Amino acid sequence: MPMPGLASDAAAFYAAQSPFSDPGDLTPLYAALPTDPRELAGIARGLMVHRLEGDLFTYAIPEDRLHNDAETRYIDDILRIIITRNDAPLSRRREPADRFVGVCRDFALLHCSLLRHVGIPARIRSGFADYLTDGFHVDHVVTEYWQPTRGWLLADPELADPLVVETHKVSFDPLNVPRDRFQVAGDAWQRIRAGEADPNSYGVLAGGPLVGEWFVAGNVRLDLASLNKVETLLWDTWGVGAGSDREMTDTIRKLYDGVAEMTAREVPFGAVRQLFLENDGLRTPQTVISLAPFNGPSGIALRD
Repeated sequence: MPMPGLASDAAAFYAAQSPFSDPGDLTPLYAALPTDPRELAGIARGLMVHRLEGDLFTYAIPEDRLHNDAETRYIDDILRIIITRNDAPLSRRREPADRFVGVCRDFALLHCSLLRHVGIPARIRSGFADYLTDGFHVDHVVTEYWQPTRGWLLADPELADPLVVETHKVSFDPLNVPRDRFQVAGDAWQRIRAGEADPNSYGVLAGGPLVGEWFVAGNVRLDLASLNKVETLLWDTWGVGAGSDREMTDTIRKLYDGVAEMTAREVPFGAVRQLFLENDGLRTPQTVISLAPFNGPSGIALRD
C-alpha cells in the first residue's frame, strides 16, 4: 500500500532489506521485537559500543575487537558476533564486553535493518554532525526513516543512551535530529562550495586529521551509494575522487555539484537511482578498495 507522501516504488525499495542490512538466516532473532523506531534505536544501541567509547563505558576494548569488529560489512555477520558473545534475545541490553565494537555506520545500519524488518522505509545517510566535537563537523552516519505524518526524519541511534546524550550535551530528540546539526554530505558540500563553510572544519580528527573538500566529496559518494542501498564501510573507496585537496579538479567538483543537488534536501528517488546506476565514476563496483584504519588497504569483493 502506498504511504501518504511517499511514492510506492520508493516506499517498497526502502522498506526492503539490502544485501548489507539483511539478517538472512538470522531473521528469527528479530521475532517479537517492537515496531516503534525509538525502541528499535534503543535495541541497536544496547547491542553495540563505539570503538571510541571504551573510556565512556569503562571498558578496555580488546585489541582484536578494536581492529576487526568494524570491518564487518553485513548485518548477518554482525549478528553472529553479537550472539556468540551473548545469546540472549536482542531486546536485552548487553554489558559493553558482550557488545559488537563498531562505528556510527554499524549503529545506523542495524537500526535501519530493524526498521525495514517491521516495514518502515529506512536508509542510512552519510554526512557530518556538529554535536560530537565542539566547533567541528565530524564524519558521521545516521538513520533516515519515513513517518507518514512527518516525512523523512533523521535518527541517531548512537544517542539512544542517556550517558551518551549527557556526555555530548545533546538537547534535541535523537529520533528527530535537526538537519542543521547533522548535515547530509550533499548539504555540507553545497555550503562549502558557496563559501558559507570552512572545508577544514569537516572530516575526521581521531587518527587524522582527514579534512577538506576532497573528504567531503568522498562522503557525498558514500551517501549516494547508501541512498541506493549500497551501505559500504566508510573507508571503502571507488570511482572518481581525490586523496587530498591538491588532487581536486574542476571536473571532480562539477560531478559532485550534480550529486549534491540531488541529495542535499528532498531526494528524487528515480533520478538518484539513475544517476548512481548509469555513472561509472559513482556506481559501486563489485570490488572496492578498503582503506581499513587498522588492518591496511586491500581489495574487497562485495556480495551480489
